[in-house]
Amino acid sequence: MTDANSVKEYLLGLQVSIVAAMEEVDGCRFITDSWERPEGGGGISRVIEEGHVFERGGVNFSHVMGNNLPPSAAASRPELAGRKWEAMGVSLVLHPRNPFAPTVHMNVRFFTTYAEGKDPVWWFGGGMDLTPYYGFEEDAKHFHQTCKDALTPFGADLHPRFKKWCDEYFYLKHRKEARGVGGIFFDDFNEQPFAQSFAMMKSVGDGFLKAYRPILERRKDLAYGETERDFQAYRRGRYVEFNLVFDRGTLFGLQSGGRTESILMSMPPIVKWRYDWKPEAGSAEAKLATDFLVHKEWV
Repeated sequence: MTDANSVKEYLLGLQVSIVAAMEEVDGCRFITDSWERPEGGGGISRVIEEGHVFERGGVNFSHVMGNNLPPSAAASRPELAGRKWEAMGVSLVLHPRNPFAPTVHMNVRFFTTYAEGKDPVWWFGGGMDLTPYYGFEEDAKHFHQTCKDALTPFGADLHPRFKKWCDEYFYLKHRKEARGVGGIFFDDFNEQPFAQSFAMMKSVGDGFLKAYRPILERRKDLAYGETERDFQAYRRGRYVEFNLVFDRGTLFGLQSGGRTESILMSMPPIVKWRYDWKPEAGSAEAKLATDFLVHKEWV
């Protein structure tokens, strides 16, 4: 027995609590932009641009539905393609201005599909991952430990599985490199009864502020110069490449007729690409690749 209303209520509250916490850190307000989707449903986008801490960020809630499940949502379940569907979730990306403060992504979502004469098929998905431009071991360890703590009550096997899934998912195949230091990622999760599966998703959502806020507070006021800003813009290019080429959430949003402004709010505002650029050996920029953009057990 599912309870979509309780999921929606939780997600709306999660959006409010995260925005309130990030406004405390930044000192500027997020704007609120409610929207409706012609094909069914709508959402609430909460966005900050040119804040004191965040150069750009968004914490979005959406609840949308349709008559034909898009291919990106049925990638691992082709038998569900073409069903009626309903999806709700909170998705966020935060891009601090300070290059020493990492970009972060978090998403929690709930899907249900319907077909005549068949039981609804539901599942949860989500996760969070950290994308530093300059690596700090204590930040990576804290982020991964918090992710592990969120999952452990629901099964000792979940964290290793979801960490590995994250490492493999947030990977730029054409670059042969990770997007960041990872975290956790899961999809199509319904192996536990609804109440336990929902509780696990809530634990991940509730873990976000514990995972990210202490890191942000530590790094947001560190002194930096043009060299660091330049490298940040270069590395942000990888973020854009992943979101536009590989990210299933972006593809689902676009394929399902979602709101383009809300889908693409994940893009950083200032980005650079260079031809075959390599950092100086032994530099902090080089250590990002050698010490942090490698799959390892942080906790």
